[in-house]
Amino acid sequence: MTTPRNSPSPSTSSYTNAPTRSVSVRGADFVYRELGPEEGVPLVLLIHLAGVLDDWDPRVVDGLAAQRRVITFGNRGVGGSSGSTPATVEEMAHDAVLFIRALGFDQVDVFGLSMGGFIAQVVAEREPHLVRKVILAGTGPAGGPGIDKVPALTVQATLKGALTRKDPKLSLFFTETAGGKQAGRAVLERLKERTRNRDKSVSPTSIRAQLKAVKRWGRQAPSDLSKIHQPVLVAHGADDRMVPSRNTLDLAARLPRGELVPLFPDAGHGAVFQYRDEFVARALDFLAS
Repeated sequence: MTTPRNSPSPSTSSYTNAPTRSVSVRGADFVYRELGPEEGVPLVLLIHLAGVLDDWDPRVVDGLAAQRRVITFGNRGVGGSSGSTPATVEEMAHDAVLFIRALGFDQVDVFGLSMGGFIAQVVAEREPHLVRKVILAGTGPAGGPGIDKVPALTVQATLKGALTRKDPKLSLFFTETAGGKQAGRAVLERLKERTRNRDKSVSPTSIRAQLKAVKRWGRQAPSDLSKIHQPVLVAHGADDRMVPSRNTLDLAARLPRGELVPLFPDAGHGAVFQYRDEFVARALDFLAS
């Protein structure tokens, strides 16, 4: 059974001090934050592999929340959310739908980043009446080239980061150029701005389940993207070493209503954070059109 709690009015503060709330769904408590205006279709954000509430760039969330009600959440077993993290994207998508319905929403827009983009594709296909529009960033279709290599790259970067005392995001999310390194450092500083009531880190058990899910997604037979009839905006960095950039070109070509943002130059997996102003403006235009 789902035990819904009435979703309170969104916070009008910035993401760095938005309160963390929770909703109980079939025995698990899902943590979430929300801010922005109450009216309009809510925008639900689906985070990347190993990401928690505090891994969203606050400038991106604040930018979107200037015009939209924005909700970030931790899926089952992720960060402060309880329960066991599923080992398939499809199960994660099922839990995301349960969370959205527990808040009482009949229609939402979704923005999926990386693994969150895998989840968003499944939610959009399975719930055509629930999902109005979709934004996909740094992601790709099932069976997309290079996606099954993401777990190995992640583990390698994490081990290297532990040895060098550098956040693995620097090498995974940004290019090795001077501009890429500068952008990476700036994003990492913004992710530290919230100093109180931060989300819990992802547990090793949860990460292992997510890595299995990503590998399975990368090795699956290609999805029939023609079943996704909603308008979809796709964005990517031109030099993504995690999810190769050609995956976004494939998405844009195969989605019936796909709209491609020109690849962000000298940008990797974290392109939408690196080019936050340009991305937010394009996303808001797309959602409002």
